[in-house]
Amino acid sequence: MNWSPRALARSIDRPESRRLPRRLVQLYAGLVLYGITMGMLVRAELGVIPWDVLHQGLSRQLGVSMGTVVIVVSVLLLLLWIPLRERPGLGTLSNAVVVGLVLDATLAVLPPVESVPLRVLLVLAGVLLNAVATAAYIGVHLGPGPRDGLMTGLVRRTGGSVRVVRTSIEVAVVLAGWLLGGTVGLGTVLYALAIGPLAQVLMPRLSVRLHR
Repeated sequence: MNWSPRALARSIDRPESRRLPRRLVQLYAGLVLYGITMGMLVRAELGVIPWDVLHQGLSRQLGVSMGTVVIVVSVLLLLLWIPLRERPGLGTLSNAVVVGLVLDATLAVLPPVESVPLRVLLVLAGVLLNAVATAAYIGVHLGPGPRDGLMTGLVRRTGGSVRVVRTSIEVAVVLAGWLLGGTVGLGTVLYALAIGPLAQVLMPRLSVRLHR
């Protein structure tokens, strides 16, 4: 590697380097918002995010916080990346920790909601804001989340389509989580149907351009 002053100056002047502060702010804002929206759907009690059905079920069976389960499952999924030859980035490692911590913090300050209209509103807002959070942290190009990396790794290894692999994974985790006591409902179905189209609309607006 060339460590001459001219080479270092070129490295610092690269678009990736100049945009790093913005990328970091957007990354962590997106991850914090993601954790908050997970908590919103939990408090609505009308069904949680597909992966959270598993997290919630494990939390209830093991007697530990849901955020702790999110972190532990994330770490286990990263171990599965090794045979799949997926490479984690800063965003991947941050996702594994930050989302779970923020989820627990959100559940600690957000009380249960009894009004049905407010619960429905919480689900709608949670799904929409989750799409914003998803587009925000993916758009900085600092590494996929542990669950997204599992999907892309399996797609590459098996040659299957993204839709089939993702659907298979989410059906499996929802079924396992439901058997463990996780909540499946309106929120789960709405999230599964809406998150893809919403994120697709938002991605161009929140994706950071790394090259001119």
